[in-house]
Amino acid sequence: MPLYEYECFVCHTRFERIQKATAEPIRTCPECGGSVRRLLGVPALQFKGSGWYVTDYGKGGSTAAGSTKPTPEEKSAAESAASSTATPPPKKDSGSSSAENVKTSS
Repeated sequence: MPLYEYECFVCHTRFERIQKATAEPIRTCPECGGSVRRLLGVPALQFKGSGWYVTDYGKGGSTAAGSTKPTPEEKSAAESAASSTATPPPKKDSGSSSAENVKTSS
């Protein structure tokens, strides 16, 4: 049975009721007795079966059977691990004699 959400025009109270689709909508607020309206909501709809692609709706981390393509999370983890183990660039020598040689040779 569907879950319907209602809102009161008078006190703005929101409440939910599980009702049959063929049942009459609620007309009065249980809090103040004022008139209510049924709100529209997003239905929970998920397509399942062999005729649908895995990428049609988001479910993080799942891939098609037999696929070895890494997920974005795996890629970022591999990149961060590689950057943490990479060797740092060589330090510049502050007392470089090559710079002095250039000045004295000119």
